[in-house]
Amino acid sequence: MKIAVVTGASSGMGREFVLAIDKRYGTILDEIWVLARRKERLEELQNKVKTKLRIFPIDLLQQESYEKYTENLKNCNPTVGILVNSSGFGKIGSFSEINRADNLSMIDLNCQALTKVIYDTLIFMKKGGRIINLASSAAFLPQPGFAVYAASKSYVLSFSKALRYEVMNRGISVTAVCPGPVKTEFFDIAEENSQIPLYKKLVMANPLKVVDKALSDAMAGKSKSVYGLSMQAFQVLCRIVPHELILKLLHISPTSSKGQN
Repeated sequence: MKIAVVTGASSGMGREFVLAIDKRYGTILDEIWVLARRKERLEELQNKVKTKLRIFPIDLLQQESYEKYTENLKNCNPTVGILVNSSGFGKIGSFSEINRADNLSMIDLNCQALTKVIYDTLIFMKKGGRIINLASSAAFLPQPGFAVYAASKSYVLSFSKALRYEVMNRGISVTAVCPGPVKTEFFDIAEENSQIPLYKKLVMANPLKVVDKALSDAMAGKSKSVYGLSMQAFQVLCRIVPHELILKLLHISPTSSKGQN
């Protein structure tokens, strides 16, 4: 059995990855395993794709969720051709303004859950396998007002780069996807309490295009996928200009809002 696995598949980028993987690789996949909390969303997704979905309505913040997933892996012994880690959430606001539980949950889901899923899945991957981790352009620069989220995505980027070299001799590639703002439910929910900054609206990307580039870059074995000239320029800027200076120029200030996959 050859499968793809996508976390955070009920909405946002995760959902778009499922649709794109089905369109590109459905003829060579037996199943796509989809992991997310909202069962009804995952069931609706089956009507959008031709490939059979194996639905895991689980919360990756709960330890028992991994037991169900790993049990299926052991019983089916599949070859995982593609693993997409898209599950995650962000909450905007100053560190002290965001409650303790939310700050810790961002770390747990964005970092720890991603690490657990990779650890549990990696032994079922063979030569030609692709791991795609959703990081963010927020990984390029510390962000006051988005401090924990940006730091968690820096972990994803750093971990992806290191893991890439560790599994290279097995013929497995790891790609960190670092988009800027993408028009998904993440920002629809984020704007319930406040508007996102205008400059983010101006560079808002189409999720279909971000996912299409991410899959192409992953298949090409690239270490990073950064969609759009503005984000590519931002990445270069963060490499060559001291972060303190960039933060002063941007005058980043905390605002309160929330988004989740």
